Amino acid sequence: MNKIIENLQLSDETFRMKVHAPLIAEERKAGQFIILQVHEKGERIPLTIVDSDEKEGSITLIFQAIGKTTHLLANLGEGDSIAHLVGPLGNPTHIENFGKVICVGGGIGTAPLYPIAKSLKGAGNKIYSIIGARRKGLVILEKEMKEISEELIITTDDGSCGLKGLVTEPLRELSQKTPKPDLVIAIGPAIMMKACCEVTKEFNIPTLVSLNTIMIDGTGMCGGCRVNVGSEVKFVCVDGPEFDGHKVDFDNMIKRLAAYKKFEDDEHHRCHMKLGIK
Repeated sequence: MNKIIENLQLSDETFRMKVHAPLIAEERKAGQFIILQVHEKGERIPLTIVDSDEKEGSITLIFQAIGKTTHLLANLGEGDSIAHLVGPLGNPTHIENFGKVICVGGGIGTAPLYPIAKSLKGAGNKIYSIIGARRKGLVILEKEMKEISEELIITTDDGSCGLKGLVTEPLRELSQKTPKPDLVIAIGPAIMMKACCEVTKEFNIPTLVSLNTIMIDGTGMCGGCRVNVGSEVKFVCVDGPEFDGHKVDFDNMIKRLAAYKKFEDDEHHRCHMKLGIK
């Protein structure tokens, strides 16, 4: 059992949880994730490790309450426990001094983006960040991203915070500047990552994406997280979660994710009604 040290609400549906997990805290690297079960009969869900504190023996998770398990997680407090927590899983991000790096986060994608951007900053890169959300209440980690960035641009669909529009607009502007970015990292909804990759492909800028496919066991055995990358079938949990964005078949990935969309939307509504989350 992993005890919860802290659970704070960051925005309308987003929570930051600190969990006691000393072995994972010692080993985790930027880009890796965990899989947890809230209780013995609960579903298994993957969450990115946003930060860790080896001295405290804790890891920090950020999640959005959109399904049954994340709503249950949101309602846990200090002293409560998570039944099972496994990690770190996935391949860590390759960190080196690339030069000028643009980091693009969409919605909850800013959570897994932050530890990567922070590690790249520590390696001497100049970080230019773009974070987007549907509205102001869903913008997260603004302060943290600003601290590590040469420039931070915020976009919202409704214009309630920062620029009104999509993250691809400032991405295109930054891609056109001299010197050209050496690397772009985009993390967020599949459609957003696809759009970012279409922009960077025009300018021949290497682009890394972190995929958020359906995942069950985290070992590659179930096959639920499979994606087409180039001419190969890859498993996000063991081959990823990061891939060359210009090689990912986003259309196939989006189609597979959409298969559960109606069920997820219905479950989201039911959970809000039952648990009283606004």
